[in-house]
Amino acid sequence: MSALLMLLWLFAGPQAAQPRPQAPAPRPQGTRPQPQPARPPAPPADTYFVNTLPPAEMQNKQAVIETNQGTIVLDLLADAAPNHVAHFITRAREGAYDGTIFHRVIPNGIIQGGDPLSKDPTQAARYGTGGMKELRFERNGEQMSRGAVAATLAPNMPDSGGSQFFICIFDQLPLSGQYTVFARVAEGLNVAQKISQVEADNTVPKMRVVMTKVTIRDKPAAAPEPFTTETVEELSHYRAVLETSLGNITFQFSPDKAPNHVRNFLRLASVGFYDGTAFHRVVKGFVIQGGFLPTRSEPLDIAQDRYVRKMAPEFNDIQHDKGTVSLAHGDDPGSGDTSFFIVTARTPVLDGKYTAFGRVVDGMDVVEKIEAVAVNGETPTVRVELKKVRLSKVP
Repeated sequence: MSALLMLLWLFAGPQAAQPRPQAPAPRPQGTRPQPQPARPPAPPADTYFVNTLPPAEMQNKQAVIETNQGTIVLDLLADAAPNHVAHFITRAREGAYDGTIFHRVIPNGIIQGGDPLSKDPTQAARYGTGGMKELRFERNGEQMSRGAVAATLAPNMPDSGGSQFFICIFDQLPLSGQYTVFARVAEGLNVAQKISQVEADNTVPKMRVVMTKVTIRDKPAAAPEPFTTETVEELSHYRAVLETSLGNITFQFSPDKAPNHVRNFLRLASVGFYDGTAFHRVVKGFVIQGGFLPTRSEPLDIAQDRYVRKMAPEFNDIQHDKGTVSLAHGDDPGSGDTSFFIVTARTPVLDGKYTAFGRVVDGMDVVEKIEAVAVNGETPTVRVELKKVRLSKVP
C-alpha cells in the first residue's frame, strides 16, 4: 500500500476515524470533581432597526398624521436621515402610531408623541419610555428650526432613538446637531401649535390628543404660487369681501398703480391669512387699520407663513381720500407686509408716503361703524373681528 493510500485510509476510513476509548484516570479518594471554567456570555443581540426599504420607497414621501385636533403633514427627509425615515415608514405601515397620543407638550415650544405605550390609558405612568433604543444617531445638517421633526432620545444616549418623535413649533436652534431631524412639517403646523397649547399638568396634557391614523403617501407636486401670472387686466376684475363682526366691506383694486401690492393682498386672502384677524387700530377722522399678524386668533400654517413678505413701496398718484385702502408700514417704507388701513377722511399727508392699492366700493357704512367703536387710545375696547376675506370676480 502506498504511503498516500495509507494516509487516506487513516483519516477517512470508518474504523480508523474512531478513537479508542480511554479509561478515566483514578481520582484520589475524597476529592470532588472540579467545575469547568464558565464559557463567556454570548454578546447581546443587536436590536437596532436595519433599513430594508429600497430608495424608491423612501424618496419624495410624506406622512399624513390625522389627529382629533386636525391633520399634520410631514415631508420625510430620506437624504438627511435614511434609517430614521425607513423606520418611520415601516412603523406607520404596521399601524404602530395609530391610537398613540401626543403625551408631552410645551406651549409654543414642542409636542412629543409616538410612544406605543400611549395606546393604553392604563400605562400613563410609563408614557415616554416605550419604543426607544431602536435607531442609531444619524448626524446631518438639518437645523432645529420651526417645523423640524426629530427623534426623541434618552438623556445622554445619542443611539436611543425609536418611534417617539417631537415637532418644533418655533425655532429651537440650540438643539441643532443633538437630535436627528428626519422630517419637516409641510402642512398643519398651526394644528401642532394648537396641540402645544392644550391644558397640561407639568407638560402632560390633561386630554388625550390622539393620532387616529398615520399614512404614507407620495409627495404631491408643488402648487404654483397664487396670483403670480395674472395680468393687470385680470387682477382688476377681483373683488375682496371682508366679512367683519359689524358687517361686510368690499374692496376694488388698482393693479395698474400697485400691481405687487394687489397680488400680495389677494395672495394672503386666498390662503386665509386674514381670517380671524381684527381691526386693531381706530383713529377717528383718520383711519381704521387691520390685518396685523399678532391679532390672529389662530396660529399661521406653513403655507400662510410662506407668503408673509416685506413689500417694496409702489408709491403712486392715488389720493388718500375717504375709502382708500393702503398698506401700513413703520419708519422704513419697505417694512410693510400684511397690515392695511382704510382712510376715513381726506388725508393728504399720506399721499406719496404710503402705497394705495384699492378702495372701498361697498360697505362704507360698516367702515363708519368700526370708526365709531369705543377706544382706549387707538385700541378698540371691544374686538372688531375680521372673520373672513372672500374673493370674487366681476365681468
